[in-house]
Amino acid sequence: MIEVRLSEMAQLFNSLDPSPFHERDLDQDAEEYIVGWARELRANAPLRIIFHLPVVEARKAEERGLSTALANYFSERALMQQRDLNELFRVGQRYLSIGAPLLVLCLIGSQLARTRLGTGALGSAIAESLVLLGWVANWKPIETFLYDWWPLKRRRDLYRRLASAVVEIRGR
Repeated sequence: MIEVRLSEMAQLFNSLDPSPFHERDLDQDAEEYIVGWARELRANAPLRIIFHLPVVEARKAEERGLSTALANYFSERALMQQRDLNELFRVGQRYLSIGAPLLVLCLIGSQLARTRLGTGALGSAIAESLVLLGWVANWKPIETFLYDWWPLKRRRDLYRRLASAVVEIRGR
């Protein structure tokens, strides 16, 4: 459960956003507060967001569809994270399409260096350098596919959970 106390509904939304109410962006501080608390809760727990507003503002929030506006906002944020994730995988594939052939060429070059130059210091140094170069060229695709995508997925999943959160508006 995430509780938010406001003196007026306008505090929740970006005052510079001219969009209709259901499409407005949240205020940065409000988003950070809600997302920060949601991040603290268990990842598989359903979320409930309770807004405490003065009675008049609470009525206005219900009439204008605050829960729909929040669901729309966080759904859009989840879509943005998914696009970023898709772009990361496209870039990772590009890295891999460069790195994998380079690794193959370096391994072949390493074998050729050992064959042509022998097992002396120069041949070994060139052969090992080529193997090292081939693996270093694959560091970025390996990093991308093993590690870089996790934060984007976690953020996307968090936004999806927030988009489906039960929103309760309480007058005080």
